[in-house]
Amino acid sequence: MTDLAADVVAISPVVVPATVDAPDARLFVEMVRIANAVCLYDAGHDYLHEEPEEMLGMWQDQADWTQLGYAALRGDDVLGVVKLLISNQADAGTVEFDLMVDPPHRGQGVEERLLAEVEREARERRIDTIQTWTLHRPDASGPRLEAPTGWGSIPADAEALRQQANGFTLEQVERNSVFDLTGDVSLVERMLRDAEAAAGDEYRAITWTSPTPPEYIDGFAYALSRMSTDTPQGGLVVDEQHWDAARVKRRDARLKAQGLTVSVAAVLHEPTGRVAAYNELAIADDPTGATQQFGTLVVKEHRGHRLGTIVKCANLLRWRTIAPQSPRVSTFNAEENRHMLDINEAIGFVPASYAGAWKKVLDL
Repeated sequence: MTDLAADVVAISPVVVPATVDAPDARLFVEMVRIANAVCLYDAGHDYLHEEPEEMLGMWQDQADWTQLGYAALRGDDVLGVVKLLISNQADAGTVEFDLMVDPPHRGQGVEERLLAEVEREARERRIDTIQTWTLHRPDASGPRLEAPTGWGSIPADAEALRQQANGFTLEQVERNSVFDLTGDVSLVERMLRDAEAAAGDEYRAITWTSPTPPEYIDGFAYALSRMSTDTPQGGLVVDEQHWDAARVKRRDARLKAQGLTVSVAAVLHEPTGRVAAYNELAIADDPTGATQQFGTLVVKEHRGHRLGTIVKCANLLRWRTIAPQSPRVSTFNAEENRHMLDINEAIGFVPASYAGAWKKVLDL
């Protein structure tokens, strides 16, 4: 590590500007630039690229999550940034963060300066658990770190070793998979037909484009609330999220402000009227960009009816008419979520990169 004592490195809060062209927007725009540069450098692809307008639409809505940013500057040069995400619920127990240093400035102490801001924020809020992620290429060679879940590994590269040196433990490995939207979809069509036949009459597939139709909003709120309880978390601490119709409406408004088109495929459980499974696909203003899969969930008590296959396949087929120029879908799944990965692999998703999930418990 290069000693930064001889350099003046200032830490400055990232202001949430009114627009990306506002006079105070420079650090926010730089934060997005560095985030994209880090994803490209670490993952080896640009499938996770975001535009400043897209991120700003999310940051301007702080109703359910507090979002903070800090930038490390040497003079006018922004060397790195950190983004913090904290639930506004009274029982919030974690600070999630993305710490990103422009690749040319890595290993010079910027990481530790920004991490100190994360720990300060956590301690001031009396939150003892901080969590973050690292991205890794799928073809990396050399020593590896195994996930304690027993599923998956990441390379023991400089970024992973830095996490360990700073007191973090690896808790989980996620796989980033992509699906080629330009290829033949006859297999997807066949899988959808077979899964719908197997599901039976109690389940009905439905679709919509955000915002959520009023007749489904309560059932969708229930399904969204289960995302924080029904998915594999490894050793991570995940704050249970409370959802109602008002929160779904706020989320829909935020997605619109981000400039996102979002397609939802869901399965309705007819006897209860609740959403038993859902899948979301989203794309920003660039119609040729990669599609992001936001969430896929089958509620625990409805598993075993091939509902995951239904929502994934139905949405992929619908998406070809909504965003016909998008070349691929990018998604993340925990390596221990073998059932969902089985579905992905059967459909035709292939690994593009991997993520390590890291946790540190602070002394308060």
